[in-house]
Amino acid sequence: MGPVVRLRLPEGVSACLFDLDGVLTETATLHAEAWKRAFDEFLSRRAAAAGGQFAPFDEVGEYDAYLDGRPRLEGTRAFLDARGIELPEGTPGDPPRRETVNGLAARKNELLLALFAERGVVVYPGSLRFLEEVSRSSLLTAVVSSSANTAAVLRAAGLEGRFDACVDGTVAAAEHLAGKPAPDTYLEAARRLGVAPSGAAVFEDALAGVEAGRRGNFGLVVGVDRIGQEAQLFAHGADMVVADLAELIEA
Repeated sequence: MGPVVRLRLPEGVSACLFDLDGVLTETATLHAEAWKRAFDEFLSRRAAAAGGQFAPFDEVGEYDAYLDGRPRLEGTRAFLDARGIELPEGTPGDPPRRETVNGLAARKNELLLALFAERGVVVYPGSLRFLEEVSRSSLLTAVVSSSANTAAVLRAAGLEGRFDACVDGTVAAAEHLAGKPAPDTYLEAARRLGVAPSGAAVFEDALAGVEAGRRGNFGLVVGVDRIGQEAQLFAHGADMVVADLAELIEA
């Protein structure tokens, strides 16, 4: 027999709800890069047309403040509002280079899918170890992501079929669920697993996602600090902060 393993989870927690990008898979940097390319293209065109100064997108500060963890359209609106830019909403069928909210979001997604194809999707080794121990402990699991590409990312990462439920951007749109920092998607995942929020742990790297976990009154909110924002994660409602999910495994 191998060593007895304990998980650093409170008694009464019977389900683990995982954000995807930045928690399980190393794709948050690809999201930030795709947003930067899309916004910088748009901002440089706009500055040239108006004869103004080009102010590039900040892939750290602005990404964290307006985009990380949010649905694509909500993030696009939040960034544009912060910059004082008004664009027509457009429609979901807008092509990637049309200067509408939908068109700009489509351009980001086009760039992101190209990055996935070029570089692949990496699973954090510590997250995989933790996920395996969670499964051995017979805890229920769900992925909760704002991304409409969740199924494709799970396939590319070799994680397809590993979760008892999935609430992603497609589900949120179909069910009219508000995106993070609202707790709606996490609450829906708990409902699908048949557990009360108090019996579920939330694992998030995004400030908006941590806030969603706190607003939903979940039994445990774990902030995953990949970029040195421990203080901000605690300020937004994390009960504990780890640099890697493997820290939650005790032999």
